[in-house]
Amino acid sequence: MANLPKNAHVSQHPCLQAKLSQLRSASTSSKDVQSLVHDIALMVGYEALAQGLKAQQQGTDKSPLGYTYNTTTVSPHPTSISLVPILRSGLSMVPALTSLLPQPVAVHHLGLYREKSTLQPVEYYNNLPYHAPTTSNPNASGPSELAIIVDPVIATGATASAAIDSLKDWGVKRIIVVSVLATEEGLRQACGEWEEGVEVWVGGCDGEVDEKGMIKPGLGDIGDRLFLTIGK
Repeated sequence: MANLPKNAHVSQHPCLQAKLSQLRSASTSSKDVQSLVHDIALMVGYEALAQGLKAQQQGTDKSPLGYTYNTTTVSPHPTSISLVPILRSGLSMVPALTSLLPQPVAVHHLGLYREKSTLQPVEYYNNLPYHAPTTSNPNASGPSELAIIVDPVIATGATASAAIDSLKDWGVKRIIVVSVLATEEGLRQACGEWEEGVEVWVGGCDGEVDEKGMIKPGLGDIGDRLFLTIGK
């Protein structure tokens, strides 16, 4: 792992590594796959947000005993944070990340799939609100200060790079990518797309992909395993 970019972070948590080992098994049921992805997303997300956010005093409140205390939120404020799941498997990580944040945040979906022959990403859905607020439309949403991309797998890195590029064009100031498993090359590709603006956090890292673009030994088709569509 010594040759990975400085903005790549691979968790060394022993409990996470044990759960990742369970997730790899072909015998793991769809229900357990969902649970394990949630748990790993929670653990990786906890590490990522500990570095990517700061505590900020918000005001004061009273405890049940009547004592005044300083209330705390996060910076950037949740209203300036967007959660961006990559369809479809990224949806499985949304509950874990939202449970970590102190308030609800906007969720913007990106639909990307890999073309089978070239393994290059093709965008088929994008609901990023590109229009900034104006006098005639004050409720329109502009770009977030921080975007958190969630996708269980970074294989070649092409999909993650495409998502990063879309969000950079949207105007976000920083991006955190949270993933369950990546390859070394995938991490290098994703981290190099916008080195000064992106931090990538993953639960584990494998060496390479096979001729079909699947990680070795990897997790299989995590979307099919999550949604019980194997053999479709």
